[in-house]
Amino acid sequence: MAKLNLRPLDDRVVVQPSEAEETTAGGIVLPDSAKEKPQRGTIVAVGPGKLLDSGSRGEMSVGVGDTVIYGKYGGSDIEVDGQEMKILRESDILAKVL
Repeated sequence: MAKLNLRPLDDRVVVQPSEAEETTAGGIVLPDSAKEKPQRGTIVAVGPGKLLDSGSRGEMSVGVGDTVIYGKYGGSDIEVDGQEMKILRESDILAKVL
């Protein structure tokens, strides 16, 4: 992947969603209208962390390259260099895939 010219602020992350499933477990091919929006993706950029009352920054628990699961309707959809991306707050991330 090319270098991303986007730097999220505070506790936000930029996620590249995984591709939607093309077929079901039983082998049925899904049309575009039936595909669910993916809720899993790879982090491509991470902000510096939330600014705390003490003036320091909170440490982010995720990093670039991590695969994460996020809420179905969380974050904002954007397009960067022709690719669909999602900007989420760290709190919108439900889990990190190990």
